[in-house]
Amino acid sequence: MKNKHIFFVSIIAIACLLLSVLLSITYGVKSVGFDKVIQALFHPDNNSFDINVIRARIPRTVFGILAGCALGVSGALMQSITRNPIADPSILGVNTGASLFVVIGIAFFHINTGTQYIWLAFFGAAITAVLVYGLASVGQDGATPIKLALAGAAASTSLQSLVNTIMMPKTQVMDRFRFWQVGSISGATWEDIQLILPYLIIGFILAAFLTPSLNTLALGDELATGLGIHVTRTRGLAALAGILLCASATALAGPIGFIGLMVPHLVRFLYGPDIRKILPLSAIYGSTLLLIADVLGRILGRPGELESGIITALLGAPVFIFIIRKVKISTL
Repeated sequence: MKNKHIFFVSIIAIACLLLSVLLSITYGVKSVGFDKVIQALFHPDNNSFDINVIRARIPRTVFGILAGCALGVSGALMQSITRNPIADPSILGVNTGASLFVVIGIAFFHINTGTQYIWLAFFGAAITAVLVYGLASVGQDGATPIKLALAGAAASTSLQSLVNTIMMPKTQVMDRFRFWQVGSISGATWEDIQLILPYLIIGFILAAFLTPSLNTLALGDELATGLGIHVTRTRGLAALAGILLCASATALAGPIGFIGLMVPHLVRFLYGPDIRKILPLSAIYGSTLLLIADVLGRILGRPGELESGIITALLGAPVFIFIIRKVKISTL
């Protein structure tokens, strides 16, 4: 019965992802039929306008799948190692830290390659994560959910003011940065995908390797230590994997928020607390959500398009409020 349930759950998740992929390829400023998709895949000699539109959307869709996977798994890892339902790259200010380092690189070091974006975003995200968790840990009860949210909000506000301070006097920097800052998977190319793929593979492999330890860690630090788990090392490696995944997606897509918050929380609510289910399902549903948000942005923004980061923020804000109310934390 258990194996049948897992199989059924997996089929539903994969079906949702395939549907979102189909929608991502066919819908946009110009919509095309499903028959055109078949022609684009199996008739490479066809160079009609509709077929070229589909082929131009394929790298965007593939990048959306990878970025959604990365953000979903990153959020699940952060929630697991902190045992906190609102641990998420955007809520904890990690995205803003990545943004600050990227804008510093643009303004003062004239960065222009994807590798430079990735490493700057990684260091910014890592430093901010340590800062936020350190601030939230001060005082009684340690890093509670509400304290993490407040520390993340404070860090985001402070870092965003630094971003604006650096960016505002420099018109050229503002023009390059403002579109990246909103968060979007548009404009992705096969070269972009090849660039981030090694970092994503490392992050995914590390997350999969840590899955048994994270399940044990959920039982509590003392019990996990008694069962032979090195708690500090496990948390550090899981944080490294989460930040690497988040930074890789953020470096090229911009700071797309709330996917890492909504998706793992929904998966945990539907399928239970087993991290062996949460990580792969968060990857699949994260991709699904990002692709659907991208499609909605194209449809709602016609004749232009709304960035997917705007759509995920509109969807994620009510979910964030619901989770905060559900946690029922009354003390700081």
